[in-house]
Amino acid sequence: MYQFLLGKIPTLCADPLASTLSEQAPQGARYASWLAGRTLLARALSPSPLPEIVFGDQGKPAFIDARPFWFNLSHSGDDIALLLSDEGEVGCDIEVIRPRDNWQSLANAVFSTNEHQELEREAPEDKLAAFWRIWTRKEAMVKQRGGSAWQIVSIDSTLHNSLNVSHCQFGGLSLAVCTPTRFTLHDGAVQLV
Repeated sequence: MYQFLLGKIPTLCADPLASTLSEQAPQGARYASWLAGRTLLARALSPSPLPEIVFGDQGKPAFIDARPFWFNLSHSGDDIALLLSDEGEVGCDIEVIRPRDNWQSLANAVFSTNEHQELEREAPEDKLAAFWRIWTRKEAMVKQRGGSAWQIVSIDSTLHNSLNVSHCQFGGLSLAVCTPTRFTLHDGAVQLV
């Protein structure tokens, strides 16, 4: 079972459930995204209480109580995504498709030869969306492994391996998942919260 939830950070922070979690939230820049993520998790697991969360060596969160669920959260701008699974470790990434001054330099630094070829096959007006498509696939793969951002350069999202990588564009968002078994991310699989 896979469940992919997409929500707005301000809306989730205003949810009555968020008020019960706000005391645990870190203060500062991460407050809203942390609170929205925990609220999204709590809603997905409802009516069960939210289990205690621990962090791996590279910061990947997991449930401590051996509950048979794996999850991953990602946010960009006001949007936040949750991928929940009972199949094994998962990774997800969300990015607002937006101009970025150095996107071509960044692609040159971290994309594989195959990923560059994929980018070059796109029409000029589609290259920016293609950049974010490749970027989110790479991020989802790194996050599935519990790796850190610097490992993105070692990932080639075009190579077939034992993991399933899927992508979709949802409005102005680029969404990607990396799962241990087949899961195809598409508009119908995205649940808006």
